[in-house]
Amino acid sequence: MKRILLVALFLCGLDVSAQQIERFNPDTIKTITLDSNVNIVAQKLSVETFIKAVTTDTTFYAAFRRMKAHSFIAENRIYTYDKKNKVNGKIYRKIRHTVRPAKIEYLVKQDTGKVFKKNGKYQLYTVEMFDYIFMNAYQSDFVSDAPSASPKGDSNESYKSKLKTLIFNPGRPVKGIPFIGSKTEIFTANMRQYYDYSFQSGTYLDSIPVYRFRVLVKDGLSNWTKDGLMIKELVTIFDKRNFAILGRYVDMKYSNMLFDFDVQMNIEMSYFAEEKLPSKITYQGNWNIPFKKEERASFLILHKDYQ
Repeated sequence: MKRILLVALFLCGLDVSAQQIERFNPDTIKTITLDSNVNIVAQKLSVETFIKAVTTDTTFYAAFRRMKAHSFIAENRIYTYDKKNKVNGKIYRKIRHTVRPAKIEYLVKQDTGKVFKKNGKYQLYTVEMFDYIFMNAYQSDFVSDAPSASPKGDSNESYKSKLKTLIFNPGRPVKGIPFIGSKTEIFTANMRQYYDYSFQSGTYLDSIPVYRFRVLVKDGLSNWTKDGLMIKELVTIFDKRNFAILGRYVDMKYSNMLFDFDVQMNIEMSYFAEEKLPSKITYQGNWNIPFKKEERASFLILHKDYQ
């Protein structure tokens, strides 16, 4: 049960009253300059166009799969916090991933503060899951083709499958997570009454013409209704030239008797020699389950120097 909850909670965590740490949460929205006066209706685009693109897209996940085919430098920063949002643990990794020969080389590896337990394991499950996903992404099958259904008894594959759905396929149900599975389906006929869907034209990273498609909880809903909606905001950035997804920002919050969480997570892509590859991933948040210590953490993951 604890591991299943962690799958949901890994993507969840920033308390609305907690301190915003902007240098570790540079979300996609802030990298875009929106046009003030544009008429994109004339281009025969509609909300349905973007919803279909979000729910059927495979290019975003494919970019992570292609990452392993390149040599690159990864910089991973992890910060953990106490209840007053003061940093009490830091992890920094600078890694060189090479293809020929295939290897991972630690250029820098630093840990300070309350990072590990006496038995050598991480203090926080959040950090453990971070290590499981993003470090494995450099050397495991996390970013390669994998069947949607895991072999019976293979719990790790099952957890990874759920995480992939949460990260790469927003709007689809996530099976096997108590009280959450269907709350990610924000594009169903029933859920549309609670959200505003809009799109605008803009410029991404100062030079790339894009559309920003935004799904946001409607104003005027009762607090009871708002509390029952897990995804508060979902922003997807599309390259105008090929409709490829270049960025995704998600804000999620939910609370029940088993746990409460609130998340902000952002993934950005950049072009390297005309190939779309991951360049930045940010996360920060808190989560809490009964009989466990509340966890607060933020991540900043940068990939650069692709070859």
